[in-house]
Amino acid sequence: MTTRTVFGACPHDCPDTCALQITVENERVIKVQGRAEHPSTHGALCTKVSRYPERTYHAERVLHPLKRVSKKTEAPRFVRVSWAEALADIAARLKAIAARDPQAIQPYSYAGTMGLIQGEAMAGRLWNALGAARLDRTICASAGGAGLAATYGHKLGMHTRHFAGARLIIIWGSNSIASNLHFWTYANQAKRDGAKLICIDPRKTETADKCHQHIAVLPGTDGALALGLMHELIKNGWLDQDYIARHVDGWDELREKALAWPPERVAATCGITVDEVRGLARDYGDRDALQAPAAIRMNYGLQRVRGGGNAVRLIALLPCLTGAWRHASGGVLLSASGWFAPYKNADLERPDLLAGRNPRMVNMSTIGDALLAQASPEFGPRIEALVVYNSNPVAVAPESPKVVQGFQREDLFTVVLEHFMTDTADLADYVLPATTQLEHLDVHTSYGHTDVLMNQPAIAPLGEAKPNTQIFRELAAAMGLDDPCFSETDEQLAAQAFTADIDLGLLRSQGWQALPIAEAPFADGGFRTPNGRAQAAGADYVPNYESAASAPELAARYPLAMISPPARNFLNSSFVNVKSLRDIEGEPVIEMHADDAAARGLADGARVAAFNDRGRYVATLKVSKRARPGVVNGLGVWWRKLGLEGSNVNEVTHQRLTDMGHAPAFYDCLVQVEAA
Repeated sequence: MTTRTVFGACPHDCPDTCALQITVENERVIKVQGRAEHPSTHGALCTKVSRYPERTYHAERVLHPLKRVSKKTEAPRFVRVSWAEALADIAARLKAIAARDPQAIQPYSYAGTMGLIQGEAMAGRLWNALGAARLDRTICASAGGAGLAATYGHKLGMHTRHFAGARLIIIWGSNSIASNLHFWTYANQAKRDGAKLICIDPRKTETADKCHQHIAVLPGTDGALALGLMHELIKNGWLDQDYIARHVDGWDELREKALAWPPERVAATCGITVDEVRGLARDYGDRDALQAPAAIRMNYGLQRVRGGGNAVRLIALLPCLTGAWRHASGGVLLSASGWFAPYKNADLERPDLLAGRNPRMVNMSTIGDALLAQASPEFGPRIEALVVYNSNPVAVAPESPKVVQGFQREDLFTVVLEHFMTDTADLADYVLPATTQLEHLDVHTSYGHTDVLMNQPAIAPLGEAKPNTQIFRELAAAMGLDDPCFSETDEQLAAQAFTADIDLGLLRSQGWQALPIAEAPFADGGFRTPNGRAQAAGADYVPNYESAASAPELAARYPLAMISPPARNFLNSSFVNVKSLRDIEGEPVIEMHADDAAARGLADGARVAAFNDRGRYVATLKVSKRARPGVVNGLGVWWRKLGLEGSNVNEVTHQRLTDMGHAPAFYDCLVQVEAA
């Protein structure tokens, strides 16, 4: 028996980007653990990733190329084919489309892996060489990212580890216990040392249970609450005037806006009490920023509404007004990914291969409309081919009835690179078997800490699975593309991914390298804006598309706001097919407050339907204190085919976009609920 240990990195869309220790016995992975030596991971993994071998060795892994032999409106039937046959047919089909207009070829990918190599390094080269349509990758975080960039110049924030030294932590729009485990370790340490923890979230999450206070705002009203806090900071003199004068632009404009938001208006807008507004402002503002630092941990739930970008801007400005940034344990964190920008190779995907062409951009969040759009001067050619990798759009994209209708087009040629027969793979013409993180090389940055990590392959690819990079290399060759860049190995791609400041040898030997980021990065300003000052001009509260206040006629028919936060044991739509995790979740549920259930004559455990003009979603009702009155929680993202009636919560979401970043407004949604 031979046993060895391999160092890896978690590939999933999570801020923690954990360093992995993988135990291989007789060339089979028997254990995946968090590395104790990595400062951010400190030996702990979430339930999902600790069961990664179960995913890699799943009996339903796609291990051979598959070709569709049924109509797309029928139950899916596929036959096994060789790689040579699959690649020859795919290449011929794509070449014929590209000869007419390469913009009719639409790539679709996101963060099924966050790795730079298996993500876009080789795929992007192929699309650039063809002149295929580009994809605006907006589905998760772009509203908040745009808000941070407009305010700080990039997606930047405090070090996660320094939350341990804060005396007040506001966890805003985050179920950290489920989605940011390692931050929660530091927050819990601060709590044990006497810090106060406050959770702001429409849902009473598992994280809210562990905080000293939970403030259950209505969905989409976070920006109004931030302005209300500013109002109280101004009225009570809880401002760091020196920091504002030296490091903030646009304060006079913002000050006037904030003064229009007294606690009474904020409470009415947010669905909370006046005392909650005043108390939160006192907790945040009435303190010495150096002796008792206050820190805010935002997460992306709060930006999945029409005004999400502005909400992030307003919250990000709060530590600039109180001078919280002066202390390493003060400030705010939504994303740290911008710290990596100076170290990443912007040419890794070879944009020069476009050769001056400027292909159209399709927003991934409106893929339902895009697939149904006809050719026009405004839109361009009709989408004729779709190549999906690192994503499951039929499950995760909004307004899924339209997404399904688009994928069911018989004249749409669809290729899906996958591990499993997901909802999206079920509608493909070809399914190509891709490797998991245990089977390939990759390098990773993070949006929750500031370390670069390397993932070493622990085992050889199972079956006929191939890394994404190899699939795109072979597809490029089959299409006759002979630029030398398509022959570069994954090791060569890893060597090109970063500037010389990142030591590839250190990544191989240690597994990670920390960036040299100051402990208190904005203690004396130095934001990444052109003039080094935080930008406040233009930030304002933007109400939801769908709410009782903004759309009263719609709310008369659909009086309940619906949010769709992730189920604790899934990660977007990943891990839904891992039986041990699905068994923990049980079944798709809709959480509802007892008052709302009683008003509708609905009992706990009943089968119910949430519906609006877009669709109807059936799930089991869970009468729960986790739901506030007037808001229902449709936990996601279940695969449609594992839902009670072949649908999931995106049956009722819409494709309208946020104020900034062109992102989806998943949590900006009105429904009614009735017995199914």
